[in-house]
Amino acid sequence: MAIFLTKESKVLVQGMTGGEGRKHTRRMLAAGTDVVGGVNPRKAGGTVDFELPGGANGSAGEPISLPVFGSVHEGVAATGADVTVVFVPPPFAKAAVHEAVDAGTGLVVVITEGIPVHDSVAFTSYARTRGTRVIGPNCPGLITPGQSDAGIIPADIARPGRVGLVSKSGTLTYQLMHELADIGFSTCVGIGGDPVIGTTHIDCLAAFQDDPETELVVLIGEIGGDAEERAAAYIRGHVTKPVVGYVAGFTAPEGRTMGHAGAIVSGSTGTARAKQAALEAAGVRVGVTPSETAALVREALGERPGG
Repeated sequence: MAIFLTKESKVLVQGMTGGEGRKHTRRMLAAGTDVVGGVNPRKAGGTVDFELPGGANGSAGEPISLPVFGSVHEGVAATGADVTVVFVPPPFAKAAVHEAVDAGTGLVVVITEGIPVHDSVAFTSYARTRGTRVIGPNCPGLITPGQSDAGIIPADIARPGRVGLVSKSGTLTYQLMHELADIGFSTCVGIGGDPVIGTTHIDCLAAFQDDPETELVVLIGEIGGDAEERAAAYIRGHVTKPVVGYVAGFTAPEGRTMGHAGAIVSGSTGTARAKQAALEAAGVRVGVTPSETAALVREALGERPGG
């Protein structure tokens, strides 16, 4: 089982013909994702060829040729795509998401960083009123190991398993995936660290709670805002599965933005310690380092290090 993304998902890549879009489309295809085409109005009617890794001898496999459509609507009509991954520059991201929503896609994964907050407010609200889920912006996307990978998460550090992962941080997503690779994951979702995002910790917690194959949830947060405190309140009232947490920023200096636009602390609000206290009050075991967090997961599942 999985949440949001499965082997049946058909993916269009908005910005597939650009450098980043092309590189990560190749990686998605290599992971087994059913990428069915790209979108670029200026290159509509063309194709892009992708050479994928072959067998164990390292020889190249058969190239895959993907069509380029002039709009998401055209791509959906031709392929039945229900997911788009957005690699377009920040000034055009709002229009790209609106286009995907209007085309009827159910999931839009916005990798682009540096999108103005007012644009994110506009397109996340627009998508929500029309029943489209947005992941991001400024996120690594999501992966259901062995089924599909939509975004930039490396597929070779995870295998299918029983842990669900939701994270604000891309790099910490990768680290926990690597440390728990032997246990494996149902789905890993990088929700992004911007002040306004389309899918929250709570959205993922609810989905993992309903997923019969997810036995435990790892929640990764970071300083700034109150998302983790709100997640703690939700866990207390609605989540019966064990949850293990980690909050990045225990050593962050007060009042300084730390990487993500949303990661700023004012006084005692939004600190890692405050978030840790809220989560622990809800019954979440919180590690103070990623490695300790992984150890807590193993302990909760009755696993020894290394499997």
